[in-house]
Amino acid sequence: MIADAQADMPDEAVRAAIREGRTSLGIELGSTRIKACLIADDDPATVLAVGAHDWENLFVDRVWTYALEDVWSGLRAAYADLVRDVRERWDVEPVVFGAMGVSAMMHGYLPFDADGELLVPFRTWRNTSTGPAARELTELFGTNIPLRWSIAHLYQAVLDDEAHVPDVRFLTTLAGYVHWQLTGRRVLGIGDAVGMFPVDAETKDYDTEAVARFDALVADRAPGMRLAELLPEILIAGAPAGELSAAGASLLDPTGGLRPGIPFCPPEGDAGTGMVATCAVAPRTGNVSAGTSIFAMVVLERPLERVHDELDLVTTPAGDPVAMVHCNNGASELAAWVEMFVRFAEAAGTPLAADVVFATLFREALAGESDAGGLLAYNHLSGEPIAGLSEGRPLFVRTPDSRFTLGNVMRAQLYGVFGTLALGMGALVDEGVEIDRMYAHGGMFRTAGVAQRFLAGALDAPVAVAATASEGGAWGIAVLASYLSAAPTTELDDYLTERVFAGQDIPTIAPDPDDVAGFAAYLDRYRAGLAVEAAAVTAL
Repeated sequence: MIADAQADMPDEAVRAAIREGRTSLGIELGSTRIKACLIADDDPATVLAVGAHDWENLFVDRVWTYALEDVWSGLRAAYADLVRDVRERWDVEPVVFGAMGVSAMMHGYLPFDADGELLVPFRTWRNTSTGPAARELTELFGTNIPLRWSIAHLYQAVLDDEAHVPDVRFLTTLAGYVHWQLTGRRVLGIGDAVGMFPVDAETKDYDTEAVARFDALVADRAPGMRLAELLPEILIAGAPAGELSAAGASLLDPTGGLRPGIPFCPPEGDAGTGMVATCAVAPRTGNVSAGTSIFAMVVLERPLERVHDELDLVTTPAGDPVAMVHCNNGASELAAWVEMFVRFAEAAGTPLAADVVFATLFREALAGESDAGGLLAYNHLSGEPIAGLSEGRPLFVRTPDSRFTLGNVMRAQLYGVFGTLALGMGALVDEGVEIDRMYAHGGMFRTAGVAQRFLAGALDAPVAVAATASEGGAWGIAVLASYLSAAPTTELDDYLTERVFAGQDIPTIAPDPDDVAGFAAYLDRYRAGLAVEAAAVTAL
C-alpha cells in the first residue's frame, strides 16, 4: 500500500524534489524481502516510490543463514526496482537523495577478522543453539540475554572452542555490516546495538560494568579478547553516521548513476524502525511487527521489577527503555497455507493472485467461531524459546469434536501467528505495564479489519494500523533518515507526532469481548497443546 503522493504534492513538485535530492531513501533487509522506500522530505508521510527483492534464508549445516553475496545482489535488485518505480511514476531519474538509512533484521552473529573478512557464515536471529551461553550471561549480567543476541553467539563460540574466535576483530549486525560497507563507518543505532550487548540507560552506551564482567569471564578461554574493541560505536537517532562513499555507491548501483556523499542516519534494527513506522516511541505506546518473526515493543514508564525470560530490555532509536517480546516464528506458516489455496485455484482453472487469496481467506476467518472451533495451529518453523522449543515443528491439530470449517481453519491460523506472542505478553501483564494503544504493521495487516481485530482480541488492547503499515521498516528507516535535518532542535517523538503523523486518521479497533474470550480459550488449548509440539520435536 503506497500513500497517494499526488494528494499532498503536485506532480511537478514531486519531480523537482526527486531531481534536487529533497528526498530520503530507506532500505530494509527483512527476512523474506529487501525493500527500498523513497519519501519526500517536505512530507515524510508520503511514499513516493518503492522497490523490492524477494529472498529467503538458508538452513545449512543446521544453521539459519544468508550468504553475503545474496545480501548485495538483493540490495542492488531492490534499489534498481525503486529506480524503475520512480521513472514510471514520475518520469525522472533519481541520482541523489537528501539522506539515506539502512535497517535489517536484528541480532545474530557477523564476526570479522582484521582484514574485514567474515570468519563464519552469518548466523541469524533464528538460530537457537546458544542456550548455555545465554543462561550463563543472564546470571552474570542480571538481565535477560536472549538466545539470538550477538553476545550470546560470541560467548557460545568461546564455550565451543570454535577455531575462528582468536581472529575476531569486529562484531556487528546485518544493518551495521551494510552501513559499514556503504560508508566506511563502524557504527550502529542504539536500538540495534542493544540487541548485541546490554546498554546503560543513562549513558546510552554499552554497560561498562557488564563489559568488564564479560572480559573477565573469557580471559582464560579467549586470551586478549577485549569486548569494547569488537563492538560498533553507538549512535542515537538523528546523529550523523557518515556519508555514502564512492565504493558504496558502486556497490548499490553498479550503473554509476548514484552519486556519493549522501548523508546517512545511524543503521537500525527492524524493531526500531517498526516503532518509528507506527509512531510508538512514547511511554504507554507499543507496536507489533509481523513478518517471518513477530515481536511486540512496549515503551516503559518505569523499570521492570524483575528479570523475565520472555522479555528483552531494549530501547527506542532515541534510547528510551523498551520491553520487547520477540518470537522467532511469525506469518511464514500462514503464508504457506495461503500458497496452497493459490495453487488450488490454479489447478481448478481459475488462477487468483496471492493478494486476492489472502484477502478472501482472511475475510472467511471472520466467519469462524471466536475460539476457532476447537482447532489449533502452531507456526513453529524454527525453535521458539518462549514456547520452550529448541526446534520448530509446524502443526495443525484438531479433535474429533472440533468444528472443521474453512472459517475456523483460517481463524486458527491467524490466532496461531499471535499465540506465542500472547504467552510472552503475559509477563508485562504481571508487571502491571499499562498500554494505551498498540500499533501494528506488516503485510498481514493489509486486509482491513481482520488481523487487526484478532490482534486486539489477543492483547485485549486497542490496535491501530496506519496506511503505511504494509511499507513497514523500509518506510521507518526512511523517516529516520529524514529526521537527520530536524534532530538538532526536535525530539524524535515530536518529529513523528508533529511532522509525520500529524492529521493522519489511523483506523483503530477496540477489542471485541467475544474475541477476547474466544482467544483466551484458544490460548488455554494452545498452552496445553505445546506438549504435542515438544513430542513432535523429539519424534520427528
